[in-house]
Amino acid sequence: MHSITKDISDFIFVEDKPEKADAIMVVGGSFPESGELASYLWKNEYAPYIFIGGGVSIKTGKFLGPRTKGEIYNKKYPTEYDFYKDVLLSNEVPEDAILGENRSSYTRENALFAKQVADENKIKLEKVLLICKAFHARRCLMFYQSAFPQVEFLVVPFEGYDILKSNWFQSEYGIKRVLGELKRCGDQFTLDDINNYEK
Repeated sequence: MHSITKDISDFIFVEDKPEKADAIMVVGGSFPESGELASYLWKNEYAPYIFIGGGVSIKTGKFLGPRTKGEIYNKKYPTEYDFYKDVLLSNEVPEDAILGENRSSYTRENALFAKQVADENKIKLEKVLLICKAFHARRCLMFYQSAFPQVEFLVVPFEGYDILKSNWFQSEYGIKRVLGELKRCGDQFTLDDINNYEK
């Protein structure tokens, strides 16, 4: 791997080994694999709560349905939250372990509204497992760390769109998605984020 490709890969593709934590947070989206991964971690007692979030797409104004496994998760889902809740319940996570919101439309809102849910439920968080697409990891971590500056986040990614650290630079689509993430990390990073990190 070329040094420049490696530098981009190391920055974008954050991955940690799961540890016992206070909660699992699933970043909004349409892949059931993230909910299934959260269910697996919950059933193996990594954390007592799963936070899910997501309303409708900021681009389309609606939730378009599961990206994969539509034959399994085949109900009508008004929001990403409803979709993820069905994934969790279908994978034996009880309702009292599920927390979330159905208003957020993009990643920064996922993080900010998760903070509201945690505060409203008076849940003390010191360590959180953050589930997201592999190539979305850096931007998710950036926003969640800004919303929860005192929390340690461990990123537990899943494969989305067949884009991984090992192969993103081998296709035009992978390059477009990863360099798009790199650009958004710069465009969406603000002085407020920096100030939050320093708290």
